[in-house]
Amino acid sequence: MSVAHASRFLDRRALAGLAHMRFTTHHRVEGSYSGRHQSRQQGGAGEFVDFREYSGGEDLRRLDWKVMARTGKAFVRLHQEETNLVCTLAIDGSGSMDFAGNDKSGQGSKLEYAQYLATALSYVIGLGQDQVGLAVLGEKLTEHLPPGGAPQHLSLVMEQIEKIQTKPIMQSAGALRELFERTNRRGVLVLLSDFLMEDLEETFAALRLFRHRGLEVIALHLVHPDEETLPEGGSFRFVGLENEGTLNCSPAEIRSVYQERFSAYLTMVRQMALAAGCDYRRVSTARPYLESLEGFLVERSG
Repeated sequence: MSVAHASRFLDRRALAGLAHMRFTTHHRVEGSYSGRHQSRQQGGAGEFVDFREYSGGEDLRRLDWKVMARTGKAFVRLHQEETNLVCTLAIDGSGSMDFAGNDKSGQGSKLEYAQYLATALSYVIGLGQDQVGLAVLGEKLTEHLPPGGAPQHLSLVMEQIEKIQTKPIMQSAGALRELFERTNRRGVLVLLSDFLMEDLEETFAALRLFRHRGLEVIALHLVHPDEETLPEGGSFRFVGLENEGTLNCSPAEIRSVYQERFSAYLTMVRQMALAAGCDYRRVSTARPYLESLEGFLVERSG
């Protein structure tokens, strides 16, 4: 697949090992052209509609051997009940996503991790001949590219992912509602966020709107290791990334209380996501993004 924009977050060589994998949906989807996913459109069961070139890793039983014998090329038969996947990647652009922890950790920020992960996922979706779009969430929708499948469109998605800059805001519900109003096709919404926001209940209420319309919603909860365990040391100054001010203290004085509250917060986010009908997956930025993506794709294919 040709992608014109050379994003610094795209490593084709590293992604070659995932070329045989596909992003699949757990629910029925709608699409504008034939693909590999179950469709909501009702038609004759097994009714042939088109051919598509075979992609490595697919079930060999789907090959049309007669066409292969005539042309020397591998094609699979598509049927009425199959269609393409339409996916929108929504990325949290709030200030807390800039958190990179201890400078010596080498983990990078949560936003950078989201950019690597979203770029790689968009590439995999493109390889599967599916459609991908982008939404960047702030107090309002700061960027929106409706899903598309052309190589030029995929390049634009990657370019916009690379350009994301955070803003010191603590709300995302308004942006999600705006995205909902612009979404007119069923498919999949993948939200990459740390869910450190003041309007958490409103955010999941907005995600519930997508579920009610029949979209599948996947919440990828990004957590930096330095958020789970406070750093060792005598005295630190903690600076809020969303204009909360600063706090001077010794981590040892607050460690046990902090970890108890942060653990409770993680549990709460998971429970709220599941209650809203979302598929929830916690992602540690300590884990290489390619490992996270591979695990995610394997889990989806199961």
